[in-house]
Amino acid sequence: MSDAVKHECAVALLRLRKPSEYYFSKYGSADYGFSKMALLLEKQHNRGQDGAGIASLNLAPEPGAPAYAVERSAASEDPLADLLGRCGGQPGFDGGLLLGHLRYATYGRHEVSACHPFVHDSCCLRRTLLLAGNFNLTSAGDLFDKFLKLGHHPKSRADGYLILQTIAHYLEQDSNLHPGTPDWAKILRQALNELDGAFTLCGFNGLGDAFAIRDPHAIRPGYFYFDDEVFTAASERPAIQAAFDCSTSEVMELPPGKAVIARADGGVEILDCLDPAERRSCVFERIYFSRPNDADVHRERRHLGKALVPAVVQAADGDFDNTFFSCIPNSARVSFLGMLETLIPLASHQDRTVRFGEVAIKDAKFRTFIADADSRKELYMHVYDVTYGLIRPGTDTLVVVDDSIVRGNTMRNAILPILDRLGPKRIIVASSAPPVKYPDCYGIDMASAGDLVAFRAAVSILKKTGRADLLKKACESAKKALKRSGPCDNHVREIYDAIPEEDLHREIALLLTPPGLKAELRVVYQTVDSLRSCCPDYPGDWYFTGDYPTPGGFRMVNRALVLFMENNQVRAY
Repeated sequence: MSDAVKHECAVALLRLRKPSEYYFSKYGSADYGFSKMALLLEKQHNRGQDGAGIASLNLAPEPGAPAYAVERSAASEDPLADLLGRCGGQPGFDGGLLLGHLRYATYGRHEVSACHPFVHDSCCLRRTLLLAGNFNLTSAGDLFDKFLKLGHHPKSRADGYLILQTIAHYLEQDSNLHPGTPDWAKILRQALNELDGAFTLCGFNGLGDAFAIRDPHAIRPGYFYFDDEVFTAASERPAIQAAFDCSTSEVMELPPGKAVIARADGGVEILDCLDPAERRSCVFERIYFSRPNDADVHRERRHLGKALVPAVVQAADGDFDNTFFSCIPNSARVSFLGMLETLIPLASHQDRTVRFGEVAIKDAKFRTFIADADSRKELYMHVYDVTYGLIRPGTDTLVVVDDSIVRGNTMRNAILPILDRLGPKRIIVASSAPPVKYPDCYGIDMASAGDLVAFRAAVSILKKTGRADLLKKACESAKKALKRSGPCDNHVREIYDAIPEEDLHREIALLLTPPGLKAELRVVYQTVDSLRSCCPDYPGDWYFTGDYPTPGGFRMVNRALVLFMENNQVRAY
């Protein structure tokens, strides 16, 4: 993706199922658990750039000494490297149960206090709770009010704090009523069943019971693996495979609404917890965020590239002789391979060849350091470099595949100006995803309707065609819906329903066109039907369809419309 869209966080849980002497004897390492946790986090580093944290539990603590150690970092340069440097080889981080987290500061809070794991401390180890997760709630306000009605005084409105305290509340109640091992299925059901939003949570108590649980819609990703040596859970399957050298089939998906429990005695079980719900796993994970070294992700992205071929060939007027095919680095490369798999046989049937190569190159070392705004804008476009000599000026059409177009800022201000220097007569930007029309509230940072180039294009069309009153009507309907309790409709859909898809694509191309662009610009999008065919197990496509999996999503999108119409820059959630 050319736009830098912020993402939700990553979590990792590791429970050693053998005594520490076993790992030293077999692997020659006194910090086997910490080393594996470091690897789990490093392999998910793409998901967290602003903060990191690790907690370690001593499964047999000495009385008078801490049972656990927690360290967090929000270092400006590389918080994960800073964290691992401070924890590695230190006393307390060689425990048999470890919990790690990588944070992306969706709300701009970069301080250490916002980093996971979160801790609910108690002198009773059974009631001590440590928690980390990949989550975002639309019902944090309701949870806060519930605490007030119970007579509590919550010190924060942050959803992470509220989830921690909710689970801790029921854990303490269970401790009062039932001696022995906590009834985790009941505790998690009481704490999480009424939440609106998305979550993959991992945690443990001071006695060594650990759990991993995912929301019943399976919106956020989660995987687990265990053998006779370890139990582990993480946000990404390839991270587990890299850390423990296991096959794809051995790493299981966290079942929606169920809790996977690693008991203090080392036993592992799966418990029913949350009410069943329709599976709505986020498809944006597959298009962009999940690493393509996951076999299923790789296969899906290749299919997405193949599905684009008919529209791309049509946009290029079927002229293989004068078309050069390329992609936007880095995440669109796999889709581009899929496109080539279909293009090359198609061209050969016409006795034509496919010209392709790497035209755009991302300069990973580039840093913007000039304070002057005009000079900084000039430097911005050089985040990408180009390969000269591949495009025949004035003759060739240049096709570039991108995985998605969200805001369009980088495409307009950096990519297209630098590609235009090559002199193509036409540039076709082919998105492996449909137009991103609706904001998100489940973890990916798309909080404002006005940030989305597709929404801006829709507004522009309505104003150009004298139908701006439709915006006002949709806004009034959204306001009325927000005043009512219970489920509501998505009134932003009324705006898109009034605009033919082809007109929307043309207007997006106009908005993406930078001043002075010499080449003609066309934009080609994946269809929703093709997306569903390529990623059949991930029906969470609300970014493109407006069909949100929870009531909170519908309220959020209506709020986003109202805020846009009122020119209010407050986030929609």
